Amino acid sequence: MAQRKRNQLNRVGHRAAVGRSGSSVATALHPVDTAMSPPGEATSVWGRRRVLLLNSTYEPLTALPMRRAIVMLLCGKADVVHDDPAGPVIHSATRTIAVPSVIRLRTFVRVPYRARVPMTRAALMHRDRFRCAYCGAKADTVDHVVPRCLGGEHSWENCVACCASCNHRKADKLLSELGWTLRVTPTPPKGQHWRLLSTVKELDPAWVRYLGEGAA
Repeated sequence: MAQRKRNQLNRVGHRAAVGRSGSSVATALHPVDTAMSPPGEATSVWGRRRVLLLNSTYEPLTALPMRRAIVMLLCGKADVVHDDPAGPVIHSATRTIAVPSVIRLRTFVRVPYRARVPMTRAALMHRDRFRCAYCGAKADTVDHVVPRCLGGEHSWENCVACCASCNHRKADKLLSELGWTLRVTPTPPKGQHWRLLSTVKELDPAWVRYLGEGAA
């Protein structure tokens, strides 16, 4: 279900980007300016870089690949909301464009509403602010509060971010057996921006103001 939702949001950006001239614009784009990227990294930047796409109402929709975001700008489908002066530079046949951090659709796109946010590892880490639910150290894994072998569910209410040390010590035990307590009660996050947080591991600092408190 989570993968289906990500595909839906990606298609939103794709449909907005590809118009009558979308394909020709995409093929006219040239690699990132090497003056802005170390030698040999231009290709990897194309794949890594993401641009936050907002609806016309400033609601976060998805994180687009850099090339798709530039095509949307060139086709007049979106406007720049937040520039990134230190970001890479793209060349087309007639223009040079600095890749922005955030863009916004010029027309409203309706997205199917789902009350419950799909749980992914990325979203759970963001919810728990990358801190272990037991000791507060930096988290690098996910733990089931009630172990699955004892009937625990793979759900927002039973999963927490956890450090490797606590995960190893807890193993398949209950918290009552160890005398441990949770720092915060795990609950499902709410808000459209959490659907975006479930798809990205690292956030551009410029995105935070558009994603609500959960991204801070």
